[in-house]
Amino acid sequence: MIMKKIKRLLLKYKEVIMYLIFGVATTLVNWVVYSLLMKTSAVNMTISNAIAWFTAVVFAYITNKLFVFESKSWNVAEVWKEVVKFFGARITTGVIEIGGLPLLYYIGVKQSLFGVEGFAAKILVSVIVVILNYVFSKIFVFNKKDK
Repeated sequence: MIMKKIKRLLLKYKEVIMYLIFGVATTLVNWVVYSLLMKTSAVNMTISNAIAWFTAVVFAYITNKLFVFESKSWNVAEVWKEVVKFFGARITTGVIEIGGLPLLYYIGVKQSLFGVEGFAAKILVSVIVVILNYVFSKIFVFNKKDK
C-alpha cells in the first residue's frame, strides 16, 4: 500500500523530480567549472562565472530536452526554436547570476567555502537561478501546448 502511494507520487511529480536531479547536476557542473577556474587559473571571478554558466547551459539543454521535459521533436525547426528559447531564458537568468554574484559579494556575502572565495554568494545565486530556470523551461521552452 505504501509502495503504491510512493509510486503514484513519483509518477505524479516525475517532471519536478527529474528537473531537481538534473538541476542539481547542472549546478554541480557550474560549480566545478567555476571552482577549477578560480583555483587553477588567473581568470577573475566574473569571467570564471561566465564560463561556468555557459558550460552548465549546454549541459542543461541536453538533459532538460531528453530527460526532464521529454521533448520528442528532432525536427530541425523545432529543435532550433527550443534552443533559441532555452538560451534566451538562460541568458536572462545568466544575467541575474553574473550580476548577482558580485552584487552579493559587494554587499557582504563574502564567505569562502571549500577554500573558494565568494562561494557562499555563488550558492545563494544558484538557488534563485534554478527556480527561475524551471519556470522558464516549463512555460516558455518545452511547453507541450505549443507543439
